[in-house]
Amino acid sequence: MSSAPKDPPWNVARLPRADGSTFLVTGGNAGIGYFAAEQLSATGATVVLGSRNRAKAENAMASIRARVPGARVRAVRMDLADLATLRTAAESLAVDRLDAVVLNAGVALDDPPRRETGEGHELMFGTNHLGHFALTRWLMPLLSAAPAARVVTIGSFAAKSERLDLDDLQSRKDYRPKRAYARSKLAQMYFSLELDRRLRAAGSTVAGVLAHPGGALDSLTPSRPPVHVRTAGARLGAAPAALLVQGKDAGAWPAVRAVLDPAAPEGRMWEPRVFGLRGEPRCEPVWHHLTDTLVATRLWDASCDLTGVDPGSIPG
Repeated sequence: MSSAPKDPPWNVARLPRADGSTFLVTGGNAGIGYFAAEQLSATGATVVLGSRNRAKAENAMASIRARVPGARVRAVRMDLADLATLRTAAESLAVDRLDAVVLNAGVALDDPPRRETGEGHELMFGTNHLGHFALTRWLMPLLSAAPAARVVTIGSFAAKSERLDLDDLQSRKDYRPKRAYARSKLAQMYFSLELDRRLRAAGSTVAGVLAHPGGALDSLTPSRPPVHVRTAGARLGAAPAALLVQGKDAGAWPAVRAVLDPAAPEGRMWEPRVFGLRGEPRCEPVWHHLTDTLVATRLWDASCDLTGVDPGSIPG
């Protein structure tokens, strides 16, 4: 009797070396993006933080350097809500190749009113999905120059129970902030899978890889002052939740494995081992609704129209 294949051994505390590689993490100045950058810096790679706020990026770089001796870390200004600036942001990396980008940055609004980007897109959909969609187009020449680059997209467990409304991607008819956020992350996940399909069909050396952090709470996240400070009260109050979810340091593990693990299986994603909510990363089949290639294709076409670019138009 055959058994299901198991993930190869992986130690989150002893990551493989990546000397000579360059990784970009969008939103690398805070949250999961910060911890992904910190962990990737320990591999010997050069890690670039994409951030809108220079002061926050400086704090994040100082924190990483304090914890990772010899860390090669720098920052570039990047505003995913401003599509017109993303080509310049990609050029400002000033590198010959890019071995991976972690599409992590995002906006999450809890309350109305509905807000828009300068280009008139609903803020969360426009930043979380369209911004990364367009950025990937401008990064593709650098990614194609690497031997086996990765476009790692960070989804969300919140997207598991959502479905896209392809006739109202901008939430103009019925705006509910939490739902709009979950749908923006769902759009990112469809994008990752469709990008990978198109790159494979084109014979590209670049792969699209999907990951999500499970349940990751600030209150369970270790302090990294001034990037993040966890009070004793928050730590004690969150103790019961630790049975089900984890901190953002552990939430970064699936993204980091998606960057470093040689395996990039089609139609699967990296997620926490325990119910997809906590624990070390494992590779699992994508959720059933993400296998709908018709939805993915329609979203891709709509995204091309809204951004004016096509990330799949430059095969490696």
